[in-house]
Amino acid sequence: MSNSQSSACLIHASRLPCTPRTLKHDVLTTTMLHCGSRISKLCRSPVTPPFNFPRRLLIKFEFSSLFQAKGLNTYDEESDEFLPWLERKARTKISSMLSIGKSAYGRSLFASENIRTGDCILKVPYSVEITPDNLLPKIRAILSDKIGTVSKLAIILLVERKMGQSSGWAPYICCLPQHGEIHSTALQQFPDLESITLQDFMCAYFSVTSRAWESTKGLSLVIADRNYAPGEEVLINYGKFPNAMLLLDFGFTVPYNIHDQVQIQLSIPHDDNLREMKLELLQHLTPKIKDAVGFNCPEDTFIIKEVRSPRGKGKGLPQALRAFARLLCCNSSQELSDLAMEAAQIDGRLARRPLKDSRREFKAHKMLSSHITQLMQKYDTAIKSLPVNSPSMSNTFTLRRQMAHDLLTGELRVLKSASIWLNNYCAVLKSTSNCRSQWKNRI
Repeated sequence: MSNSQSSACLIHASRLPCTPRTLKHDVLTTTMLHCGSRISKLCRSPVTPPFNFPRRLLIKFEFSSLFQAKGLNTYDEESDEFLPWLERKARTKISSMLSIGKSAYGRSLFASENIRTGDCILKVPYSVEITPDNLLPKIRAILSDKIGTVSKLAIILLVERKMGQSSGWAPYICCLPQHGEIHSTALQQFPDLESITLQDFMCAYFSVTSRAWESTKGLSLVIADRNYAPGEEVLINYGKFPNAMLLLDFGFTVPYNIHDQVQIQLSIPHDDNLREMKLELLQHLTPKIKDAVGFNCPEDTFIIKEVRSPRGKGKGLPQALRAFARLLCCNSSQELSDLAMEAAQIDGRLARRPLKDSRREFKAHKMLSSHITQLMQKYDTAIKSLPVNSPSMSNTFTLRRQMAHDLLTGELRVLKSASIWLNNYCAVLKSTSNCRSQWKNRI
């Protein structure tokens, strides 16, 4: 997870397959889902069998002790036959060091014996992975080439699930969480589409994205980078992602996620006489901004991270956002031309330097501060509107309330850090401006 202290690496013994995993719901999904796209950016943990994503050769795993191990609370009878079945299917030993049980977080992996740094705790052959090759020919024939790998794997899951116990993957599919057990915010209510609902498809799609990684044919080895005692829960770091992404894609949050961030949007008013000129400058002189997943954001969208130093350089508050504020505060075409000329003389990026007129610089950052203050008020209202925990609440409702609280408080913390820095910066600008005015009056 975010502040993980320990790690393990996925090593190739030729070319690697993939291995899925879910931190909260199952834990030994490491053998059957094979795909290939953005999923490789996320570190998955071993849980039930995996889906396979062809392509990538090297993927790094991180086993995390972020959460204090809760111990093996209950024996998981449902998963009791999974490992033996998987090993029979693979015709090789998968792991003698891991067992499946239930913790406070759901189905989890535990060390079944002492694990030493450098021990191989999982061996996953390509032969026990679900890949796009498993698509039935009659289904493959009607699919467009534009259909992505994740969607194909989701279709395979739906088909195999419909087959019930006659499916060759039944022991694996039984270990996957049902719709009611998935906490991803991407799932909604949808109408029926013949015998399979769109909701069914999205549930299958989520199962793939939360359990698959990219790879090619071969054998996967998962190597521990620290010692584990028997009964200690084994977790894997999903990567340096904010709670918004963890909740959306995987259905869990981290109580204090140092990677939390807030996406904010500013816009040029339609009644601004210089709107067209400002938009043209933004289009040609502002570099593209990417979100946590790597997708391009619109020119008026910015990502704020926590500003660690309230009086430092404002790292965490993007320069592009401050530049946009300077652009918004321009009141004449000459001021805009000056910004464009300055950008051409340096690195081509617009309004990256403080405005020479400290009053305009103050105005730009005061506007940002006001916008962020309004956002903070909305977040505060949303947090206060969360229902209070009570004994009558179901465990699922309590968990989801906590995740909502983690998400909102984390993003509010980011906004507060930006607000404090902006207020300090504006105070310095105001003080400097006053000193200059007093000096001129004396002269």
